Amino acid sequence: MGSLLSLGSPLWLLTNKPMKKVLIANRGEIALRIMRCCRDMGIGTVAVYSTADRDLKHVRLADEAVCIGPPQSKDSYLNIPALISAAEITDADAIHPGYGFLSENADFAERVESSGFTFIGPSPGVIRLMGDKVSAIQEMRAAGVPCVPGSDGELGDDPKRNLEIANEIGYPIIIKAAGGGGGRGMRVVRGDDELIESIQLTKTEAAGAFNNDIVYMEKFLEKPRHVEFQVLADTHGDAIHLGERDCSMQRRHQKVVEEAPAPGITPEQRAFMGERCVAACKRLGYRGAGTFEFLYENGEFFFIEMNTRVQVEHPVTEMITGIDIVKEQLRIAAGNPLTYKQENVKINGHAFECRINAEDPVTFMPSPGLVEQFHPPGGLGVRVDSHIYNGYRVPPYYDSMVGKLIVHGNSRESAVARMRGALSEVFIVGIKTNIPLLVSIMDDDNFAEGGTDIHYLEKKLGIA
Repeated sequence: MGSLLSLGSPLWLLTNKPMKKVLIANRGEIALRIMRCCRDMGIGTVAVYSTADRDLKHVRLADEAVCIGPPQSKDSYLNIPALISAAEITDADAIHPGYGFLSENADFAERVESSGFTFIGPSPGVIRLMGDKVSAIQEMRAAGVPCVPGSDGELGDDPKRNLEIANEIGYPIIIKAAGGGGGRGMRVVRGDDELIESIQLTKTEAAGAFNNDIVYMEKFLEKPRHVEFQVLADTHGDAIHLGERDCSMQRRHQKVVEEAPAPGITPEQRAFMGERCVAACKRLGYRGAGTFEFLYENGEFFFIEMNTRVQVEHPVTEMITGIDIVKEQLRIAAGNPLTYKQENVKINGHAFECRINAEDPVTFMPSPGLVEQFHPPGGLGVRVDSHIYNGYRVPPYYDSMVGKLIVHGNSRESAVARMRGALSEVFIVGIKTNIPLLVSIMDDDNFAEGGTDIHYLEKKLGIA
């Protein structure tokens, strides 16, 4: 295991809340990202890993490492008692959940805090509140955040009333599960004849998938973009936004390419929406990093959900602002005030992120296996967040993403050109990847113009 590297004052000297050692309750590139940040700040690290992940890079580099179970996520990375035990035996002070797995699990956050550890994220109550789409929308409306016209709450069992609500909103509408996410638990309805059956089907699916059969109704936007705002909030009542990202290049509701800032968003729109998000954070008593996600169509923003964690695409915001979001998470969790005021946040240039997945570029089937050779790209304005290396074996048990390629340019055009060059340099032998798809996106004329909607990629691929 690596030795502790201390650069400047350790975080525990800056606050009364000790944070000498952080357990990273995740794997892959985000675990490595968190470990590097802790190391830079003079904080010790504990890596946890399944038996399939003993050769992960961050496991080899962390100060301590603890095996928490077999490969299946439910027996390891989703095993709350095992994670708490690992924190106890290593005498950790805090737990960082990363993204995915238990990062937005209120019960986990509650268990972390009740066990005497600091949870690097929002309070369990806020996670629970914002994890329920119905209560989240109600909170956002109260905070003045624009929302999609909808049922303003749970749909009841009265068919007549549900038909009235749908006609008041106007078809097409979409039925959504209150506990859903990631594109699951949704059904588009285009007329009265489909509505009642669609509501019942969505309720049944939601009960099975999320253990919560509450559904609600919203106006379905035909060609929206996905635009989200990054926020940071401390425990001293202050909050800021770091501008927006465009994540519209999606396949089956999964983001493929992200960029910041979003094309066509004016400084006035950015300031207005950013202020609304900051106001919502203060109303919620939010702490840490978070993201407000919106659908954007015809110049209007409509709230869809809040992610109460760091996101996969956070590097593009870091590239255009120069602000280390993970470092701010750690500082906030330790009780420190925000490092930045809103007037200090400046947006410079343009950034893109391409998610590199171990999958067939045509069928999108996962492609686990041995990485025989890996050579990342380089140069000015190029960043690679990846946990793979020559001789690493990609396991078949987890998400297929094996890295993120991020570039920054003085303009959107220069950033596109830089991404094209960087993709041409990536050399991975032994597994299939989606790099050909990413190259085709960068070469696409409509993408080059900016502002493509969330359905564009699927139409391009012929799967819409």
